[in-house]
Amino acid sequence: MKQYYLSLERHKELKAELDTLKKEKRIEVAEHLKRAKEYGDLSENSEYAEAREEQSRIEGRIFELEDLMKHATIIKKGGGGGVVQVGSTVTVKKNGSIFTYAIVGSSESNPEEKKVSNESPIGRALLGKKVGDKANVQAPSGVIVYTITKIE
Repeated sequence: MKQYYLSLERHKELKAELDTLKKEKRIEVAEHLKRAKEYGDLSENSEYAEAREEQSRIEGRIFELEDLMKHATIIKKGGGGGVVQVGSTVTVKKNGSIFTYAIVGSSESNPEEKKVSNESPIGRALLGKKVGDKANVQAPSGVIVYTITKIE
């Protein structure tokens, strides 16, 4: 069973999306299906086929969100006693340059915002490390060494 890590904010966003899908989108699609059935022959009814596809997408997303919520662990920022964990913000040094990354669950990763998944190569390499430790990340160009300078 896969464990998902979510920030409290992301958990609230996903819960709101799930509520909207269940309470609003399901009803809209059911009404669309009902109207499409009224057009007659379902085998040649593109409106009906489209509504069925939309229903399938919505039900798939509901299933996905329910599974994610059932197996979600809410991450806490900071803490960890000076050890990198999901929820930590880590400052590292690489070749004289300083970078700061937030370690998040895979559903929240966003490289542009410096949010790195705990399942990514750099995320896995940083987990469990302390200030002063080196993390080696295998990249296509070779091994990249990050030195941890700060953990929040």
